[in-house]
Amino acid sequence: MNLVVFDIGGTSVKYGRYQDGSIDKKSSFATPKTWEEMKENLHQVVKDLSDKDTKGVAMSSPGAVDTKEGVIKGFSAIPYLHRFKIIDELEALFNLPVTIENDANCAGLAETQFGVGKDSKNAIYFIIGSGIGGAICQDGKLYKGSSLYGGEFGYMMMKDGKTLSNLASPVQVAKNYAEEHGLSQFSGKDLFDLADTGNEDAKAALSGMYDALATGIFNCLVSLNPDLVGIGGGISVREDLVPELDKRIKALIKTTNARELDYQLKVCQFRNDANLFGAVSNFLSTK
Repeated sequence: MNLVVFDIGGTSVKYGRYQDGSIDKKSSFATPKTWEEMKENLHQVVKDLSDKDTKGVAMSSPGAVDTKEGVIKGFSAIPYLHRFKIIDELEALFNLPVTIENDANCAGLAETQFGVGKDSKNAIYFIIGSGIGGAICQDGKLYKGSSLYGGEFGYMMMKDGKTLSNLASPVQVAKNYAEEHGLSQFSGKDLFDLADTGNEDAKAALSGMYDALATGIFNCLVSLNPDLVGIGGGISVREDLVPELDKRIKALIKTTNARELDYQLKVCQFRNDANLFGAVSNFLSTK
């Protein structure tokens, strides 16, 4: 049995073939400007990667995916994906079963089924990129909430009317830093590199970012009480990430006297392929 797997992103669409527990034939194409062009590209990939053992198409997508209605709600960087019966249209196009799940939820599913969360009963995942995505997995299954906002940690209000995504995304923090210091073409990586040279302003900006992320995680720990918090996204390659967050979370526990609060904080196992494996996990659990 194999599946054709897609991870639809704002700039590119990754794809591959899932077979025997691994994904091969991986490649990508630039995210098209229109739905018609997207369908043409998807259809060609399915034709190229399918054979008699292909059982379906598993997809990861931005947006709030209503799996019951087969519709992507909410909003994203790809507006033409939203608010129509997308699963019905794709199943007719491919003549194969299709599943779609939100990208951050897919990352959580990948870790829960195949990665750092496979031994956890209740886990939450923070996926850190241009914003803060998230997922809640209970007993190995996604908890999406009554309005599909379960795990949308990035919307958490923090201080001065700013959200967790505003304050804890390296992309947003770097953007704010660049504006304050009159810099152009300045990325999150640039901010980390500058801090690593000892620049005090850059170090302070990153410290504020870690403070915000630790506060968001702590708020989830005392409201959802998971046994595991997984951290994914590009920032997860930083060796100092877990120690920086852990010391801040422990300080918040001490301040609030929540001394019996127990948790594990781990870096996610899957990085670039997380959404692909999560799409597979979603397909296998629903079809």
